[in-house]
Amino acid sequence: MKLAGKIAAITGGTAGMGRGIAEAFLAEGASVALFARNAEKGARVLEELGAKGFGGDRAIFVAGDVMSQQDLEGFIDHVTAHFGTLDILVNNAGGAGDLQPLVNLSDHAFDEAMKWNVYSTFWATRRALPVMIGKGHGRVINISSMEGKHGKAVLTAYSAAKHAVNGMTKSLAREVGAQGVTVNAICPGIVITDINADWFHTEGGQKQMKGFPRRRLMEAGDLDASLLMLSGPSARAITGTVITIDDGQSLPGGG
Repeated sequence: MKLAGKIAAITGGTAGMGRGIAEAFLAEGASVALFARNAEKGARVLEELGAKGFGGDRAIFVAGDVMSQQDLEGFIDHVTAHFGTLDILVNNAGGAGDLQPLVNLSDHAFDEAMKWNVYSTFWATRRALPVMIGKGHGRVINISSMEGKHGKAVLTAYSAAKHAVNGMTKSLAREVGAQGVTVNAICPGIVITDINADWFHTEGGQKQMKGFPRRRLMEAGDLDASLLMLSGPSARAITGTVITIDDGQSLPGGG
């Protein structure tokens, strides 16, 4: 129970990686607050977590839009009011948005990519930091992407946003290190989710997967060990790090 008594806030916490992160934290003794848009789904996730033994006051859900500064700041305020403190912030929500060549990309689509990935991380972290700094301890973990290290056609806006998240991670780690807060990022490879599952059952998706060294996709649980390590006492000397966890997908040379 490495996280016993800790309070974690997770954006995008009701599906995919966010849901997996929540369960991993709960299993290690933390209480969690989940943030996502769909209130009905949020209530259903809390019921499912309760059925797994994570009921009572250990898991709460707050509905809101990650692209809204007001909603995100309200989420952090709600967490600290409900639990009395905040120890871990996982900025998990994000996405690629409109996949277009740059010459066809609208200002609106580019702005949305920034709000979804960069501003959401900025707003939530800025609101959470005073609580962490005040207690002299905190963990901020940003879920970035391999596109934040490399790049891919028609993902220019998303790649720019994730590069920004990685830069923010390193700069902020330097800024708050002496105040007891660590800031790190994880760059996952392609994780199988409800959003991409249909694609990887197509001929094109199968061809893409065969280009990976291990000829498979990652699962959300593949991030758990690293997330738990970065959230707990073992990470006292780890900050400003951008960690690649991609099952070798980014290795050159194909499969």
